[in-house]
Amino acid sequence: MQQIKNTEFGGERPLFASHDLQIDNVTIHAGESALKECSNIIAVNCRFEGKYPFWHVNGFIVKNCLFTEGARAALWYSQNLKMTDTKVEAPKMFREMDGLELVNVHLPNAQETLWHCRNVNLKNVHVDNADYLFMHSENITIKDYMQNGNYSFQYCRNVEIHNAVINSKDAFWNTENVTVYDSEINGEYLGWHSKNLRLVNCKISGTQPLCYAHGLIMEDCVMADDCDLAFEYTSVHATIKSAVHSVKNPRTGCITAESYGQIILDEHIKAPGDCELKLWDGLTCFSD
Repeated sequence: MQQIKNTEFGGERPLFASHDLQIDNVTIHAGESALKECSNIIAVNCRFEGKYPFWHVNGFIVKNCLFTEGARAALWYSQNLKMTDTKVEAPKMFREMDGLELVNVHLPNAQETLWHCRNVNLKNVHVDNADYLFMHSENITIKDYMQNGNYSFQYCRNVEIHNAVINSKDAFWNTENVTVYDSEINGEYLGWHSKNLRLVNCKISGTQPLCYAHGLIMEDCVMADDCDLAFEYTSVHATIKSAVHSVKNPRTGCITAESYGQIILDEHIKAPGDCELKLWDGLTCFSD
């Protein structure tokens, strides 16, 4: 494997079509497409300042590097990336990628990141300013995760999340086959129009959660006081270890909770309109 150490590059395509290359303590200054159309690349202790440094790359390791804000859209149309101990200040990262592993990575400016990606694994990842994160991505596993940013995980499929704190308005819209374990999800309008969303031992906050959902499962979850007007037109099977502030027109299924505030079952309920609302002591609740 060729090695390049302790140097700088700028301009357009300085390392275009490189293969079997390790760069160590290298700075990529302003310019475009520094490592485009490459394979088997290792980057260690490097600084990326120019746009689009890794496009159409097959097989690369990025370790202890920095992508500055100028390195926007740095990793697109590529396969088989492992990134560790790295800070990514640039937005619009990771598009149209297959085989992506991030470990100990911080993305402080993560808007419009991780779109149309497949086979993604994240561990100990922290993202901020992450509006529209994970659009149309699939086959995702996430552990030990912190997120601040709205409209996340829209149109995603086959997602498993463990030990996360997700602060996101409109999270998990139009998703399919998503399971979240032992996590906290804060934000308005959670999980609308989702299919097969499963929440296990999770804490939920935010107005109008979990409406228009199909096949929703909640196991031993807690709902905060601001979770009002929940479950509208949703098919649901839920066990909730707290009070539910208000429920509006669930479509079908069964909800078991410690208590209920307002229960709204009106003329707008959708068929079959037979969702059971139960208490942990076995009693069934009805609206006035």
